[in-house]
Amino acid sequence: MTSAAPLNITRAGQDDGDLSVAVLLPCYNEAATIGAVIDDFRASVPRARVYVYDNNSSDDSAAIARSHGATVVREREQGKGHVVRRMFADIDADIYILTDSDATYDAASAPRMVQMLVEEELDMVTARRVATSQSAFRAGHRFGNRFLTALVSRSFGKPVSDMLSGYRVLSRRFVKSFPALSGGFEIETELTVHALELGMPQAELDTPYHERPSGSDSKLSTWRDGTRILRQILVLIKEERPLFFFASIFVVLVLLSVGLARPVIVEFLATGLVPRLPTAVLSTGLMLLAFLSLGCGLILDTVTRGRREIKRLHYLRQRGPGARHLSPPE
Repeated sequence: MTSAAPLNITRAGQDDGDLSVAVLLPCYNEAATIGAVIDDFRASVPRARVYVYDNNSSDDSAAIARSHGATVVREREQGKGHVVRRMFADIDADIYILTDSDATYDAASAPRMVQMLVEEELDMVTARRVATSQSAFRAGHRFGNRFLTALVSRSFGKPVSDMLSGYRVLSRRFVKSFPALSGGFEIETELTVHALELGMPQAELDTPYHERPSGSDSKLSTWRDGTRILRQILVLIKEERPLFFFASIFVVLVLLSVGLARPVIVEFLATGLVPRLPTAVLSTGLMLLAFLSLGCGLILDTVTRGRREIKRLHYLRQRGPGARHLSPPE
């Protein structure tokens, strides 16, 4: 496991000692920007160690990163989620700055985000993107971000403003308790839901969001990756909110069953006959499926609660970056 360089952070006017900070840069064909991103973060957070995980780039990204003083590691499994999982497993630090290698995020905001994490004893600070130009945030990406963010906020009952932001500062206890199961751009959704599910203290901070420099192309496909993220949200709702998920199916099936059964019941009450036997059978089947769905939700909700308690206990084993060792009263 690789250790990051220490950084001296002050909290409430006092020295908390040296905290190690790692800047994590997933990289895939970013030769046009990677050097500038490394230089910007080294200037903004001088004592942090910069790690670039090259994800099978076909250009000179890895060589450029090395020439700018970053520690370069190759991750062969394609996809941002796989890269982040490897980073979190390999690198040991007190504070992690996770961002993209495309020069769209503001490195100068990193010290404020780190200070906020430490002073307020948070586990995640997310950069809430404020576009510096109309072309920095494409209309399709903006709409998709708002829609998917609102879906997660409503499903998990807590407000989130910019769920898909790729610029975050994370505590050690967040990183070392994060399972990282996603393979692609769904990783940001998983990061957000992990914090919401465990009730971690988190915050957002407005930061400039820049247009990609000339010669740098986005790897994000609006429709393909948007669909994958939506699918990931539905999977996370099923796994983390099973009662809500299966109760929703229960309601839909009950409404369908009652809608089909209504004319059959009305005719039976009037004539004593059931001429629409297939409809009656279908309605009965839908009602049985509805209650089976509700039963699954109740059982899985108990299982999920146990899993959440285990994850919470693992999370509590790690010390937060702003925590102090308190001596018992004399």
